[in-house]
Amino acid sequence: MWAQVWGFLYNNFLRLWLKWVLRLLTGKCELQRLLGGAEAGALRTLSVEHSLEASKNKVLRNAVHVEETEVEKCVRDIMKEKRIEQKDTRFKTNLHISLLQISGYKKLYLNVENLRKVPYDSENEEHEEQLIELWHLLMPHENLKARISKQWCDIGFQGEDPKTDFRGMGLLGLVNLVYFSKHYTNEARQILSRSNHPKLGYSYAIVGINLTEMAYSLLKNGTLKGHLYNMVSGLPQMEHFHQFYCIFMLFSKGQLFEKEVEQNPTNKPTQKATHKSQEPLDCCFTFIFLGAET
Repeated sequence: MWAQVWGFLYNNFLRLWLKWVLRLLTGKCELQRLLGGAEAGALRTLSVEHSLEASKNKVLRNAVHVEETEVEKCVRDIMKEKRIEQKDTRFKTNLHISLLQISGYKKLYLNVENLRKVPYDSENEEHEEQLIELWHLLMPHENLKARISKQWCDIGFQGEDPKTDFRGMGLLGLVNLVYFSKHYTNEARQILSRSNHPKLGYSYAIVGINLTEMAYSLLKNGTLKGHLYNMVSGLPQMEHFHQFYCIFMLFSKGQLFEKEVEQNPTNKPTQKATHKSQEPLDCCFTFIFLGAET
């Protein structure tokens, strides 16, 4: 309750007073201070985004919703509203970059969400081709005897037909698995090999789909902004989301296996490791969201 009261007082009274005092002292508006002081990256863009969203000015508030094609005009409109000279190229360039990142993030989320909503369709030739490609990437020396087969369990699906495992994440789950297996083939096969350990193994494909769900959730709730704003000085693309997913997969390389070994030095049979093994991912979050700024 007190946090809500403080937030209300700060946003509606104290913040406005501080902005007014700082403007008197520096002769610059909040956007000028943010874009002129901080280095390019998440800290600057997140601060700009918050400033625009909290502004009482309609032009500034609407700036966080502009499309890529409207960014240049939006920059001019903001400079006009704040009475900033158009020849201030540093301000113009930095604001343009921040707005591209903000706009690109929103567009990326929509693209990822649209792909997630596409259900896997066994009647769709493209879907089937991607699924078969995943098999060939992970099991190059073993032929798939039939489309409906218990062999799918060898790469971590739950049953004879993998399509049932994509229900939660739709086609996005398959696309991520194929992307990782194609761009990090050796690593993918190593992880798969460890996942098939008779005592300490886990379902490779299922864990991969669960990691897709985690990456999607981070994108949806905005947590991924810190990573993407640091790594992409422009429009975040679907490729960047896939690369982030690969960070998860690469970090998990052997982590679940090693965690089980540490907990069971006598090598006794244990329950299979699943996506519920959160500790390795907590370390991953620390590396991505804190280490990226250092």
